[in-house]
Amino acid sequence: MAAGEPVAVHRVLERDLPSAEAVELLSLVTEIARDQMAPRVTDDERHARFPRDVFDVLGRSGLFGLPYPEQYGGAGQPYQVYLQVLEELSRTWLAVGLGLSVHTLACFPLASFGTTEQRQEWLPHMLDGTRLGAYALSEAHSGSDAAALSTRAVADPAGEGYTVTGAKSWITHGGYADFYTVMARTSDEGPRGISAFLVEAGTEGLSAAAPERKMGMSASPTAQLLLDGVRVPARRRIGAEGQGFPIALAGLDTGRLGIAACAVGLAQAGLDAAVGWARSRRQFGRRIIDNEGLGFQLADMAASVASARATYLDAARRRDRGLRFSTEAAVAKLIATDAAMSVTSSAVGVFGGYGYVEDYPVERYLREAKVLQIVEGTNQVQRLVIARGLAGSADPQPAPANGFGSAAG
Repeated sequence: MAAGEPVAVHRVLERDLPSAEAVELLSLVTEIARDQMAPRVTDDERHARFPRDVFDVLGRSGLFGLPYPEQYGGAGQPYQVYLQVLEELSRTWLAVGLGLSVHTLACFPLASFGTTEQRQEWLPHMLDGTRLGAYALSEAHSGSDAAALSTRAVADPAGEGYTVTGAKSWITHGGYADFYTVMARTSDEGPRGISAFLVEAGTEGLSAAAPERKMGMSASPTAQLLLDGVRVPARRRIGAEGQGFPIALAGLDTGRLGIAACAVGLAQAGLDAAVGWARSRRQFGRRIIDNEGLGFQLADMAASVASARATYLDAARRRDRGLRFSTEAAVAKLIATDAAMSVTSSAVGVFGGYGYVEDYPVERYLREAKVLQIVEGTNQVQRLVIARGLAGSADPQPAPANGFGSAAG
């Protein structure tokens, strides 16, 4: 084994999967990650190249619609299976795992709150891999305080559509997506004045600024989305007017589970690399993993990864059973992203000076881990959600208008 070569500490067949079909699915994902992603991840990240062709492969393989109904082109898989797919992808390339999570989140409002006609018209193209989505909620001055957004959608007098004006910030796939799920203000009634819209890329007045230059995940474009008098037909409003904010909150609950799974995948990558290095590196006549102090450190890293995985799977199973899971999703996101930060930092330490250079992937893992504590609600926001749940004042999760319930996405 080459020095630093990852060790398959957590193999697909060891996963807690509900069916033989799920085992085959995870095996397929592992093959895609090994053959299509691993050979290019370092170079694409170094040169900030967006791997759209990798997403095309995922789409052709049926991975774009895993948790959505089969009648619209989805795979109808339990959420726990979908999340383990995200974990497996992120173990090789976080930008791809997180990108699939963002696409799934962008489909959520339509799949869960759209009309039958809307879903029939648009959802199959979102789930067959030909159309990549983005989720546009955050703004420059309304990150954690999402209800303070100022992008405005003004209805025309005839009621045939809206004119949307404003700017959205920190949009994953901004400028590269084929459609955007946009939250905009339709009245001044605070959270009750926000509505959800589906906006096609290429619509006149819609553009994206240059991608942000980030400390990590350079292959995942993040950009400001600009809406200058964008015309959106009324039939592209998702849900009732004024229902956008509760739709966004429900979407974020599921999105946080996606980030948790991605974080576990990244942490697993750090653990695998550290174990591989410690088994192959020799000091003072023996492998460094045989040093009790280092062995204990690796044990703590493994315990962190296993604990984080257990939290997101517990929340996912609650979701699959139709139970409330807001607090559990916040716990999973908090635990998993903190674990990713801790484990990847420890992995750099295990490598010593080699961990600080670009020749080995652990320095990239550490840079990537930080953003996971920020996206889909900072970890301070997760603590707020958990505290409100303990106080009995958590925000209610709206019931999907179409009756899909938790299986919809």
